[in-house]
Amino acid sequence: MGTYLNPGNKGFQEILRSEYVDKTGLIALINKTVGTMEKLTCVSRPRRFGKSYAAKMLCAYYDCSCDSHALFDDKEIAKIEGYLTHLNQYHVVNLDITGFISEAAETGTPLSSVPNMIADAVYRELTESWPELAGKSLKDAMIGCVEKTGREFVFIIDEWDAMIREAKSDAAVQKKYLNFLRGWFKNSSFTPKVVAAAYMTGILPIKKDGSQSAISDFIEYPILDPDGFAEFTGFTEGEVKLLCEGYGMDFEDARKWYDGYDFPDVGAIYNPYSVMLAMRKKRFDSYWQKTSAAESLMTYINMDF
Repeated sequence: MGTYLNPGNKGFQEILRSEYVDKTGLIALINKTVGTMEKLTCVSRPRRFGKSYAAKMLCAYYDCSCDSHALFDDKEIAKIEGYLTHLNQYHVVNLDITGFISEAAETGTPLSSVPNMIADAVYRELTESWPELAGKSLKDAMIGCVEKTGREFVFIIDEWDAMIREAKSDAAVQKKYLNFLRGWFKNSSFTPKVVAAAYMTGILPIKKDGSQSAISDFIEYPILDPDGFAEFTGFTEGEVKLLCEGYGMDFEDARKWYDGYDFPDVGAIYNPYSVMLAMRKKRFDSYWQKTSAAESLMTYINMDF
């Protein structure tokens, strides 16, 4: 197991040791896309809406370096067709782009070097596991890994848009980063051979024009039009009612505080971060507003995109 390549299921194990609202049905949506022309998925939503939880869950499910039956056999996904077909059957590349940006800042490395840092990290772990692939380019090494093991890759990328936000006034840095993504997800000599599926999350929606067309092949599910992902965007009203009953909290107060979105066929969706803090603290408050989310989003809200 590595940090970026086949990270295992420990992250999801830790989640399950706390109060867990079963959102494993999300896996079935991704399973339907595996190996199809719709295999590139991008979900955009605000911070503190469970994006990292979903990423850890998907890692645990797809990662071939571990056995996750015990984590999922009693969950909703186990009742859905295709559950065992994809369970622990792929190599996983798991990236949190904000981590690389923080590392660059700490070491005084230019932001333009982040794509190289990502590539080096994946290449290092890939060649540690398969030394015979050393000396090849990263793409050729990944193709070689697929040929050697018979397993394709699932890419799980959290905060994909962090580079766009951090370099919002530097078109050259944005272009270099987007070209890096194009090399994985818009490359006819690589993508069909290596990528079984990709799941990216971020705050900003994808721009379909200009230089950002590098990732236009992704099917996007933004917060205002999440389609089938709506019930996995946050907590449903039924889930919040059960939590309130379990913690002895008043559901009507929870509704007043945290009923932030409403989608057809799903109804109200609640901010999971705020709801869980309210349950644990036994007190309703504006928890989400106290995170960095509102502050970082305000710049873009004021730009009126």
